Amino acid sequence: MLSSDAIPFTMGPALLFCPADRPERFGKAADRSDAVILDLEDAVAPADKPGAREAIIEQLGTGGLDPNRTIIRVNPVGTPEFELDLQTLAKTPYRTVMLAKAENAEQLKSLAGYQVIALCETAAGIVNAPAIAAEPNVVGLMWGAEDLLASLGGLSSRNDDGGYRAVALHSRSAVLLAAKAAGKEAIDSVYVNIPDLEGLLAESQDAVSSGFGAKACIHPQQVAVVQEAYAPTDEAVAQATELLDAAASAGTGVFQFNGKMIDGPILKHAQATLRRAGH
Repeated sequence: MLSSDAIPFTMGPALLFCPADRPERFGKAADRSDAVILDLEDAVAPADKPGAREAIIEQLGTGGLDPNRTIIRVNPVGTPEFELDLQTLAKTPYRTVMLAKAENAEQLKSLAGYQVIALCETAAGIVNAPAIAAEPNVVGLMWGAEDLLASLGGLSSRNDDGGYRAVALHSRSAVLLAAKAAGKEAIDSVYVNIPDLEGLLAESQDAVSSGFGAKACIHPQQVAVVQEAYAPTDEAVAQATELLDAAASAGTGVFQFNGKMIDGPILKHAQATLRRAGH
């Protein structure tokens, strides 16, 4: 479970990636999302990475992005780029880091002093997710579908109907279970078909129902869809409130409500609904 000195991850539910070499987009991305992920890894070409690091530092002079709503995605441990990313981070107030291609618990020691979202997007990362999640500085796990399939020698994470292949679904569940077993947050992968907002909504609703605390976005227009999925309806809030009031009045472990047997797990679902509503 979450240790008493661990800091819970509270950003979200819509996390928006922004290339770190596009400083003109930083403020817009932050304004349009619950938290922005400045990406020093895949979104930035190798030749542009030095400029991306400079852009992160230079924007601090204008007040900078809110550290409580900013995540920096760094390159994988063991690469020269990772060491340069760390040097840049040391010059900033940003202390929440997304580690690309996290594969084992030992790598997390390189980010001591930072709150880390470990991005499990290779076969090794998925298999070692429980050990990664157990590291004290890890506040959450995210999974990545396309890099995962590439690491397997596969061609695509999705079937022709848009649904995930079995190995991707297994990996998604494995990361969710590992994160929650360690008392950490779980973040669902991006939805790469940007125009398909209907498909994004369905996948986001499944993420909410499954227990993911947030979902990553790759385009600003996806943010509102994710937020919609995570925001309980007025009817759901009213039902959850009524149920919890009935539980308080019943004063027993198991009771009947509207013809249904109610026990602990159902009450937890109601409590989760109210938390998402900000109650």
